[in-house]
Amino acid sequence: MSANNPEYDFTWCPGCGDFGVRRALELAMTEWNVKYETPMANNVVVAGIGCSGNLVHLLEGDQPYGFHGIHGRSLPLALGVKMARPELNVVTVAGDGDFLGIGAEHIGPQAARNLNICTVIMDNSVYGLTKGQASPTTVQGTVTSSTPYGKLETPIDPLALYLTLGVTYIASSYSVKPRDLAKLIFDGMEHQGFSIVHVQSPCTTYNDTFEVLKGNKKKGIDPSAWTIPADHDPSDRAQARGIIEQGGVPLGLIYQDKSRPSFDAGADELNKRASQKDTATLLAAYDL
Repeated sequence: MSANNPEYDFTWCPGCGDFGVRRALELAMTEWNVKYETPMANNVVVAGIGCSGNLVHLLEGDQPYGFHGIHGRSLPLALGVKMARPELNVVTVAGDGDFLGIGAEHIGPQAARNLNICTVIMDNSVYGLTKGQASPTTVQGTVTSSTPYGKLETPIDPLALYLTLGVTYIASSYSVKPRDLAKLIFDGMEHQGFSIVHVQSPCTTYNDTFEVLKGNKKKGIDPSAWTIPADHDPSDRAQARGIIEQGGVPLGLIYQDKSRPSFDAGADELNKRASQKDTATLLAAYDL
């Protein structure tokens, strides 16, 4: 799969949408390196668990620093990296099951902090790595290996969730246009705050939605993916809500709030105002 990483045996199925996401991320990080004159190693990719998590091992070319974490915990790990080394470009990659299932509890706190990282979500509406179980975004009624009589729960609306929780950069795309996706990811990296680029990345083995996304005139299938109008104002929260409520898969930048300071900027300001105590003073505080 990758000459750069021969020790890994992770593979993706032929035609997997994650290949397009990988290419887009590589393009975005390369553009970042050129613009800011930094080496690829100054990018940090923090991954969760699942097919999406294997992306950290399958990147081609010069390698960023990669951290393959645990299921659902990519955001708290990224928080640690960014606060320890705020000068690094930190990107998290995760899937819909990883990020919106067990990991969903971490979205709200990072949105409240406005953590200065970019998160790329690969949504295939299924747990692909563990053989096709229903995920938080699986359509209600869908028959899977874990829901043989149809899924009972209604699916999560990720874009509405992000907007409600206060994520300050929200973009939506799909994996078949890696260059368009790369621009959204790069812009998310440049945004000073918490960015989420939510990508429809079909699973060709357990939930192949390529035809649904792109449409098929011969079969009478209208595309569910549609381009956000050029006159959309992403700074307008009400307009962003309207875009999301139209349904389908909007392609482009949905919302961006540039007014809130990022968490690391706020921490820097707090440190300037905090009183500094020397070692003797700190030790004296424990003198009983």
